[in-house]
Amino acid sequence: MTPTITAFERSPDRGRGLARDMRVRWALEEIGQPYDVRLLSFEAMKQPGHLARNPFGQIPTYEAGSLVLFESGGILMHLAERHPGVLLPTDVDARARAVMWMFAALSTVEPPILEFTMPTIVERDEPWFEQRQPMLEARVRTRLAQLAAHLDGREWLDGAFSAGDLLMISVLQRLRASGLVDAEPSLAAYVARGEARPAYQRAFAAQRAVFEAAGTPG
Repeated sequence: MTPTITAFERSPDRGRGLARDMRVRWALEEIGQPYDVRLLSFEAMKQPGHLARNPFGQIPTYEAGSLVLFESGGILMHLAERHPGVLLPTDVDARARAVMWMFAALSTVEPPILEFTMPTIVERDEPWFEQRQPMLEARVRTRLAQLAAHLDGREWLDGAFSAGDLLMISVLQRLRASGLVDAEPSLAAYVARGEARPAYQRAFAAQRAVFEAAGTPG
């Protein structure tokens, strides 16, 4: 059975691989699972058909037979559990640590990054923007320094590449334009290793092709 995921018809990330369907595409490529894509406009995401898949009207969603999932982290957990030894280790303790890093990526590292990056898009003209951003940047720098210290001398977060690394790298990519990741050499090298994986390259090419087909200027 070929699963179907949903993705933006015209992605606001302008083809840079930052939309969250990229995380699911990458995971599917890592496990070697072909998939179909249903492209949605912002209007279609708020219609009953899509709200039945995700009550919050977001992407991605994942459908395989009667199973319908939303939330990229939840979808990755499902895919990883169905393909042991690829995105989650078979060793019980190593698997627990990989799951821990999945949660760390989404619950500890991503929130301050979103707090820092989103105002540059939606609040730049607000009177508090210039005063607030240095505080938000300092929070991100603290998290990055902590993560860099852990990664020093390591190729991946814990042994072999796992779903924890896939999510962590996806989160760090949101800082590309800021230069903050490049300021931590171990993190920059870590992200580069993830982006060099053939599965990532295939996923990125597939998402980029949607953007280019839409004819939106880059």
